[in-house]
Amino acid sequence: MQYIIGLLMMVAGLMIILKSEWMINNFGRIGFFEDKLGTEGGTRLGYKLIGLAVIFLGLLAVTNMIGGFIEWVFSPLLKYQQ
Repeated sequence: MQYIIGLLMMVAGLMIILKSEWMINNFGRIGFFEDKLGTEGGTRLGYKLIGLAVIFLGLLAVTNMIGGFIEWVFSPLLKYQQ
């Protein structure tokens, strides 16, 4: 099941990257990306970065490494002081 979910995530990420103009036309611009990435492409670049992140998470899901990655990302928040 993890292979199917991972492959679907990778395909979805690829479609987000390839169809970023369609995404802008249908969902509109994202203010945060326009403010922070305005000179480098703004919302188009933001959609492409989101697509890359989805592809990366899909690849982690296929290789069954997503649990370790999420644990690594949130480990500073889960540590406690004695």
